[in-house]
Amino acid sequence: QVQLVESGGGLVQPGGSLRPSCAGSGNIFRIYGMGWYRQTPGKQRELVASISTGGSTNYADSVKGRFTISRDNAKSTVYLEMNSLKPEDTGVYYCNRAGSKPWDTWGRGTQVTVSS
Repeated sequence: QVQLVESGGGLVQPGGSLRPSCAGSGNIFRIYGMGWYRQTPGKQRELVASISTGGSTNYADSVKGRFTISRDNAKSTVYLEMNSLKPEDTGVYYCNRAGSKPWDTWGRGTQVTVSS
């Protein structure tokens, strides 16, 4: 079973940038579409960005134009370039499979806090 480890979150002022990453174990990582999900208190986990095995990307309207997802299959790693951050981007960010049912096991996520 794949294991996912997210890192790279932090505290940043509005307008700032972060680049979290997600490392996956096992060689199966490269054969799936992957995505970044955001969890905020009182809300369901939502998919904010996804990338197919071929590199096609999709974004939630709330982050379009500000976030960029990318992947390095050789390193089994997915990145999320986050620019022009807003307070409403605050949450715990997780990576998991996208385009098909997410794996049952989630990583611990990485906290992103946007505040002045």
